[in-house]
Amino acid sequence: MKKLITIVCIAFITFTGFSQNKGKTLLSEVSEKVKNYDNISIDFKYILENTDEDIKQETRGDVVLEGEKYKLNILGITRLYDGKTLYTISPEDEEVTITTQAEDDIDAITPSKMLSFYEDGYTYAMDIVQNIKGRKIQYVKLTPIDSNSEIDYILLGVDATTKHIYNLIQIGKNGTKTTLIVNSFKTNEPLSETLFTFDADKYQDYYINKID
Repeated sequence: MKKLITIVCIAFITFTGFSQNKGKTLLSEVSEKVKNYDNISIDFKYILENTDEDIKQETRGDVVLEGEKYKLNILGITRLYDGKTLYTISPEDEEVTITTQAEDDIDAITPSKMLSFYEDGYTYAMDIVQNIKGRKIQYVKLTPIDSNSEIDYILLGVDATTKHIYNLIQIGKNGTKTTLIVNSFKTNEPLSETLFTFDADKYQDYYINKID
């Protein structure tokens, strides 16, 4: 789950700066709106493609976000982060991996950063507008500032009306295309007080793998 944009003449410089300012302004509006929600529940489709490697994987998942905390279900695995510790629960393997949430991979777009990762480390440019199922989706192209990034660029689709993220298309330098499409976006839902709490009693028969 790890993964998700140069200059010829004065006219081009002027256009690029204008486009980048508009892109950054739009994403700032998205960010401000997201930060005003107590929590967010998202149901999504995830597609991983690499034509050269003949890979195409499609699945659905869901995630609940509350600040830095999250509960993510995808590919039969649950990832539970309580703000300090990450629990990866695999019923198929009957194993729970416990570790601190790694933040050293700058390319990693974790669930807790999914709606804010674009705030730092990228240049912005307005891209195409598409009409998708009656919704006006404005794309912003994000290019990593770090030339060593494994990401070539990201297209972030924003619903022009709601200012919510509709989809994310990440193109890797190795030719891998990762697409995340938001099927439903709910906010300020009533959540259980124990939603982000790991209950060890439920996994007494599981192998517990603690990683320091």
